[in-house]
Amino acid sequence: GKWHMGVNCKSRRDHCHHPLNHGFDYFYGMPFTLVNECQGTDDPELAKSLQDTYWLYTQMIILAVLTLLIGKLANLFSVKWKIIICLVICGLLYFISWFSSYGLTKYWNCILMRNHDITEQPMNLEKTTSNMLKEAVSFIERNKHRPFLLFVSLLHVHTPLITTEEFQGRSRHGLYGDNVEEMDWMVGKWLLDALDKEGLKNATFIYFASDHGGSLEAHRGNAQLGGWNGVYKGGKGMGGWEGGIRVPGIVSWPGVLPAGIVIDELTSLMDIFPTVVHLAGGAVPQDRVIDGRTLLPLLQGTVQHSGHEFMFHYCGAFLHAVRWHQKDSGTVWKAHYATPVFQPEASGACFGRGICPCFGDGVTHHDPPLLFDLSKDPSEANPLSADTEPLFDTVTRRIGEAVEEHRKTLTPVPQQLSPYNNMWKPWLQPCCGTFPFCWCDEENNKA
Repeated sequence: GKWHMGVNCKSRRDHCHHPLNHGFDYFYGMPFTLVNECQGTDDPELAKSLQDTYWLYTQMIILAVLTLLIGKLANLFSVKWKIIICLVICGLLYFISWFSSYGLTKYWNCILMRNHDITEQPMNLEKTTSNMLKEAVSFIERNKHRPFLLFVSLLHVHTPLITTEEFQGRSRHGLYGDNVEEMDWMVGKWLLDALDKEGLKNATFIYFASDHGGSLEAHRGNAQLGGWNGVYKGGKGMGGWEGGIRVPGIVSWPGVLPAGIVIDELTSLMDIFPTVVHLAGGAVPQDRVIDGRTLLPLLQGTVQHSGHEFMFHYCGAFLHAVRWHQKDSGTVWKAHYATPVFQPEASGACFGRGICPCFGDGVTHHDPPLLFDLSKDPSEANPLSADTEPLFDTVTRRIGEAVEEHRKTLTPVPQQLSPYNNMWKPWLQPCCGTFPFCWCDEENNKA
C-alpha cells in the first residue's frame, strides 16, 4: 500500500528509503503519498505552502536580476554581464526544478512499484486498490504455512477519495462515507475472508487503525472530504489537538483475546512495533529508547493500565503538547505549549493556509501552557488556570519535568521537511523508461 517514506538518497537506484531496505521482504504499492493530482482533479494540494515559498524565492531572484540589469544599463553601478547571465541561468534552473516537481506531479509521484520495479507510471487510480488487495491475498496464500507479517496501508480514506461506481451514493455521509463503506467491504471481503478461507483466522493477530484524525481543511466546494472528528477539537496535522491524534483501533484474535471488550487506556501506533516483536518471540533493541509498549498484556487483561504515563505530541520537529495519565488518580491531563492559529479564527481549522503550520507566525506559544483535564473535558473547550484548578502549578511543573527528561533521550537528525529536502531532484526521480519520458503500464501488459 502507501509507503510515503520516499525511495532514493543519492542516486536513482540506491533505494535507501525503500521498504526492502527497512526490514520488509516484499513490497507492492505507492512509495509516495496520494494527492489530488493523481486523479487529475483541478485542485492541486501537494505541499501548497512549499510551493508558495519556492515562488517567493523565485520572485526574489527575478527582482535581483532586474535590479542588476537596470543598474548596469543606467550606469548606477558596475557589474559584469557574466554575473547577470549566471544569475539568470541559475534562477531559471531553480524555477524549472520546483515547477516540474509540482506541474508534472502525476507523472513523477503517482507511481506503483513491485519491490524495486515500477509497474505503473502514472498509476490507474480506479484499479489501484483492487490491485493492492489482490497482492495482499496472494501474499497470504503464499505464506499460509509459516508465520508472516502483512502490513496493508490502504489508499482509502485519503483524498481524492477514489470510490468505485458500485459504492458511490450508498452512504448518508457523502463521498467520504461512500469511501469508508467501500474500505469496510474491502477489508472484510478481501483480507478477512482470505484468512478465513485459509483457516488462519484463529491464528492471526489483526490490528486495524487510522494514522490520524479527519482532515478538516479537505474540501471540494461545500463538501467535507476529510472525515469528522466528533466532539474532539482540531484535526489532522495540528500537533496536539485531540481531533488530529485520537483515533479508534480494532483488534481481533479469536480464541486468544476476549471478544466484545472496550479498552479506553492510552495506546499509540508506536506500540505496534514492540507488539509484533513480542508476538514473534523477539526482543526490542536495547541500544536506544523505544517509545512503544507491547499491547498484549492490556489486550489479554493481565494489566489494567497502559504502559504510557506521558505522551509527547509533535508537529514536525516541534513539541506542541504533552499528555499525562496520572496513575494514582486516573486523571488525564493535557498541556499545550503551542497551538495553530486557525483561519478564520473561530473555524477550528487552517482554511486560509490549507494546512496548519508547526512554527512561526502560524502558531501561538503558551507560557504557562494551556492545561485541560481530558477526563472531564475531552473537547478541550475549557482551559484551566491556577484560579480554577488547585493542582494547576503541580501538574504543569510535573509535565515540564517529563519534557526535560524526554528531551535528554533525543538525538538531533537532519530536518526532513526542509525546502531543499522536498524539492524535486531529477537525479533521484524513479522512472519507468528513459528519463524524462517516464511512463509504463506493466499491470495491463501482464494481465
